[in-house]
Amino acid sequence: MAKILVVDDSATEVFQFKGMLEKIGHEVITAENGRDGVAIATSEMPDIVLMDIVMPDMNGFQATRHLSRSDKTSHIPVIIVSSKDQDTDKVWGERQGARAYITKPVDEKELVALIDSLV
Repeated sequence: MAKILVVDDSATEVFQFKGMLEKIGHEVITAENGRDGVAIATSEMPDIVLMDIVMPDMNGFQATRHLSRSDKTSHIPVIIVSSKDQDTDKVWGERQGARAYITKPVDEKELVALIDSLV
């Protein structure tokens, strides 16, 4: 299965994503903010990144832009997973390089189908 990097500053969200994804066989690695997420993605080369937006240090838009514009990580699909559900947020996320944008709370079947379509 896939190696998935979950970048989220909420321990509760990380716990939920890990449980959801590990039970179907994915390997899950985590980061607590965008800056760590970029570093871990660069060193671990996950198959996909689930990126929150509102985080300390470097937000998810900045981290997504960095990953999508770097020669080393631009091939890694980023799915923004956020409670921000405004159309402008979704458009901005796509402009930063995200391949998809889904809102919290996440529907497990929708997330799994989206991951399967991008991996």
